[in-house]
Amino acid sequence: MIRTFLIPLLAIAGMVFAIMTVVRSATPQPPSLPVVAPPTSPFAAFVAGSGLIESSSQNIAVGTPVAGTVTKVSVVVGDRVKKGDVLFELDRRDLEATLQLREAELRVARQQLERMRNMPRPEEVSPAQARLDTARALLRDLQTQFDMLDRVQDARARSEEEWSRRKFAVETAKSRVIEAEASLSLVKAGAWKEDLAVAQAQVESAQASVDQIKTEIDRRIIRAPIDGKLLQVNVRGGEFAQAGPLSTPLMLMGSVDVLHVRVDVDENDAWRVQRGAKAEAFLRGNRDIRTPLQFVRFEPFVIPKRSLTGDSTERVDTRVLQVLYRFEPGDRPIYVGQQMDVYIEAVPLAPASDAAAPTNPTTN
Repeated sequence: MIRTFLIPLLAIAGMVFAIMTVVRSATPQPPSLPVVAPPTSPFAAFVAGSGLIESSSQNIAVGTPVAGTVTKVSVVVGDRVKKGDVLFELDRRDLEATLQLREAELRVARQQLERMRNMPRPEEVSPAQARLDTARALLRDLQTQFDMLDRVQDARARSEEEWSRRKFAVETAKSRVIEAEASLSLVKAGAWKEDLAVAQAQVESAQASVDQIKTEIDRRIIRAPIDGKLLQVNVRGGEFAQAGPLSTPLMLMGSVDVLHVRVDVDENDAWRVQRGAKAEAFLRGNRDIRTPLQFVRFEPFVIPKRSLTGDSTERVDTRVLQVLYRFEPGDRPIYVGQQMDVYIEAVPLAPASDAAAPTNPTTN
């Protein structure tokens, strides 16, 4: 009995709920009031655009040219650095060991070149001179003995064999004197130019190897490319840092003493913005924080809109001309990456002209 009445009642209740839902959705809802009252333009004729704050140097993504393990991070977010200051370092122990070896090879090559340049050395000339003196003394002695034998006229007092032996000894001694003289001349002449050139080339090659290793070591010490402020630090000691461009940079920095505002101007209004036009910006969320802007330049290439404000009525299928302005933030709570509402003084829109009334054709 209860089941008989329950099912129709549930059906009726469902229909009533559905009807009420449709009626409520068809009733126009009053627009929600903004959380913060929007700013008003200081110009009678203007073009409004959304501006994104960036550093005057543009935001610089700092990476590493080579991959490696991070051994030290020398900065934290918010630090101000000078160009050339160390930001972080990669492991380079293997390169430092190789550098010691290459520096030792360079020292050996330099010593060899210096030794050749200092030739002849006194300690090398003296032995060569002594060998020559000994050879000459021996020659004189053998020559004297041979001359005495040669003056003997009695064939019975000398033999041909003895004469030939002593003659050969004299000739051998003369050869040794000539050899000693040549050796002394060679020592006194020093190194050959060709040998010096080879030794110099070996020094230069060793120096180039040392310089190459030092360059590789320096590439693992990442330094600040400009004077500026660290906006992001996304790397920690012990992490492995990938080389090349990354979706999230290892560090982000820029010059923030002067900031830029990149303003998106709808392409339909681009013609109304003149070079050097005055502009004023209001910080998103607090219209009391406002600043006049100074024109920097146009970015002369219209692009699809990428900077979104989150407004429910915002058009996302439009193209924009980007206009760059500058301002000094001072002590105001203005940060890179924030959005600003920007009003640019523009050429007034001409009132729509009345359509020309059609004329009746004349009749003859």
